[in-house]
Amino acid sequence: MSGLALGVLAAAALIQGAALVALAVALILFAAGTVVFLVAFVHAVGRSREVDIGIGGLYFLAGSAPRNVQVHLLGSLGVEVVVAFATASARPFTSLAFGMLVPLYGLALCGLWGAYHGAFPPRAVSGFEPDG
Repeated sequence: MSGLALGVLAAAALIQGAALVALAVALILFAAGTVVFLVAFVHAVGRSREVDIGIGGLYFLAGSAPRNVQVHLLGSLGVEVVVAFATASARPFTSLAFGMLVPLYGLALCGLWGAYHGAFPPRAVSGFEPDG
């Protein structure tokens, strides 16, 4: 969804006057992505007491999500990255370059899904007990 929004706004920003709208949307999606990324990370830290969570499984859903979920979430992230690079390279010294920040939103949504629904192996129990 955000990849589609970024694409439409990037195309609209090529029209004179819509560049400020594209800038605002890029910054809003970046800010939202930052918040979602932190929420996912905090939840994953809580889950890591019981399961072994790797960064690849958490944010890139490697081995932790069903194939259809991977296709949807990583496909959206891929569209965001391609559109961001295309628009930023078309007009590198304009507000369209801020579109490079948008893929954080898609990555954060992958992390959020992984943190709440990802299937991770149980944490190995070590025999270590701290003194105290």
